[in-house]
Amino acid sequence: MNILIVGCGRVGAALAGVLSREGHDVSIVDRQENAFNLLPEDYTGYTTVGVPIDQDVLRRAGIENCEAVAAVSQDDNVNIMVCQLAEEIFKVKKVIARIYDPARESVFSHFGLDTICPTNITVDSMHSALLEQEAQHLSFGCNAVSFRKIPVPQHLVGISTDQVDEPEGEEIFAVLRGGRRLAFASQQPLTLAADDQLVIAKLTD
Repeated sequence: MNILIVGCGRVGAALAGVLSREGHDVSIVDRQENAFNLLPEDYTGYTTVGVPIDQDVLRRAGIENCEAVAAVSQDDNVNIMVCQLAEEIFKVKKVIARIYDPARESVFSHFGLDTICPTNITVDSMHSALLEQEAQHLSFGCNAVSFRKIPVPQHLVGISTDQVDEPEGEEIFAVLRGGRRLAFASQQPLTLAADDQLVIAKLTD
């Protein structure tokens, strides 16, 4: 997959490294050349220095051949502008912006832009951990998903996850094995054991 990343901070550099190791064709743009020092040594993609909202800079970075763009600079406005250019000018199908301001994330999500807000994700996770709530909530754009853990009931021990009657509006997301190892139920049916916990997911908004 051809992927363009805008912003070579810690997140952008780490994401570029992961995607590169997975075999994707990665190009990353940043205003400062020394930002590329954060890239891992095994990064095999391209780097471009320039203002990321400049269409010529984006072209040099290969946006015209990209299948996806991730805008993860430190500036919300830059990320949004890059995403708008990618969608409207260069017709990139998959575009995601990191947005720090929760109010902006809500606004832009309702305009159809895919956004991730680390502020909302951190607040939701810390809130759940501090109050030791059964359910934890994560925000993805204008949607929220709740996750709750429950011990496997005795009558389900030895039963496969694809045979469990799920409550309406919920589904088994994963199984926590022995309180330590997470196994995704979507990858294959899992036979439930007495010390397992079910991770139940529900779309809440």
